Amino acid sequence: MKIAAIQMVSGPDVAANLARARHWLVEAAAQGAQLAALPEYFCLMGLQDRDKLAVAETEGDPSAPIQRALREAAAELGLWLVGGTLPLRTSDPERVRNASCVYAPGGRLAARYDKIHLFRYDNGREAYDEGRVLEAGVTPVTLQADVLHVGLSVCYDLRFPELYRAMSFQPGRPPCDLFCVPSAFTYTTGQAHWELLLRARAVENQAYIVAPAQGGRHENGRRTWGHTMIVDPWGEVLGCLPEGEGLVLAELDTARLAAVRSQLPALQHRRL
Repeated sequence: MKIAAIQMVSGPDVAANLARARHWLVEAAAQGAQLAALPEYFCLMGLQDRDKLAVAETEGDPSAPIQRALREAAAELGLWLVGGTLPLRTSDPERVRNASCVYAPGGRLAARYDKIHLFRYDNGREAYDEGRVLEAGVTPVTLQADVLHVGLSVCYDLRFPELYRAMSFQPGRPPCDLFCVPSAFTYTTGQAHWELLLRARAVENQAYIVAPAQGGRHENGRRTWGHTMIVDPWGEVLGCLPEGEGLVLAELDTARLAAVRSQLPALQHRRL
């Protein structure tokens, strides 16, 4: 299966962001991708954290513009579409879930994962606290996408290997073949840890990683690290886009997965 990771530099205009996402999804499909993934906050990088509340949608609302755009793109382009993240309403009007919705090629919502680990960082010069407007998810989510067992995660989740281990060792299910990590890493933390963490999660779980990212200077002044990547189960980087909008494409080879797992049968060990 050919997979595509899309890098964006999203801003505060939802309609403009949806148009850019559609452009790159069309390009991914034209280049033969069967699965495409958008970055975290692809639909909105607001001027302030609370901007998410104003554009939040209710899951399944047929008139909701962000979900409609994702559903229609998946159906019209025949893609498995990992829709980055979008804000979905909760029972608390002051909180939203940062949700990653996956659509099957017919446009059906196949899975929804709500980001479990909320980013907080303060080095004295820059500070972030997603908990101010986000409500944390609680449940790991995997799905079957054709022949692939896919695990879902978002950005800061990447620092928590136990989440990926839990998805790889579900009772009665095979290990994940692919992990999706839509992200908006800061420039500071991305420069230090992004590639290191992606390759570690791939090697630990002997799985492919598709990591679409925000990559550039945003209208709100924030700079994201970018370096959208696809990594193979041996930790080899198959493609990387340092900064700016664009695509990374690679072939996900199930024979490669099988060979790595056969040669180094780490996944056969029991968890402690």
